[in-house]
Amino acid sequence: MGGCDRQGGADAQGGSSAATAPAAAEPAKGIDRSHKGSLAPTLVLADPAGRKLALASLAGKPFLVNLWATWCAPCVTELPTLEALALSGKLRVITVSQDSGEPGKVAQFLKAKGLAKLEPWLDPQNDLSFHYATGTLPTTVLYDSQGREVWRFVGEHDWSGAETATLLAEAR
Repeated sequence: MGGCDRQGGADAQGGSSAATAPAAAEPAKGIDRSHKGSLAPTLVLADPAGRKLALASLAGKPFLVNLWATWCAPCVTELPTLEALALSGKLRVITVSQDSGEPGKVAQFLKAKGLAKLEPWLDPQNDLSFHYATGTLPTTVLYDSQGREVWRFVGEHDWSGAETATLLAEAR
């Protein structure tokens, strides 16, 4: 399992040694249920066309929020399995790009990869990334039909496997 960790090590910060500066704890990869029951954030996303989506408005049917970026190899690797999950209609899949810069590049990227079901939602200020506080992409969060968090998955995952069906069954 992999993930894009946006935190640099001590050497990335100018040569500090681990003996003099404690290393930041790397976020745990895999399932995290420590936030179970938390309401979806009240953040509003936008797409390049200016459409808005309030995450809290999605209650009524389970939904999955996936934080990703075009520059994150593990994120890009799992996108086709998220597309298949979105096409299944079992729940809404919200992919939220953490890319900054040209808003249209995310939509172009998804189109070029043939991912027509995944919508190009944007989070240019990384508000969701700060909210979830994992520091790692991809991060995926499952919400139940009441808009309450069931679990989050930190790092790359095959969303088409048998394990996924068991995990998604936890959302009611």
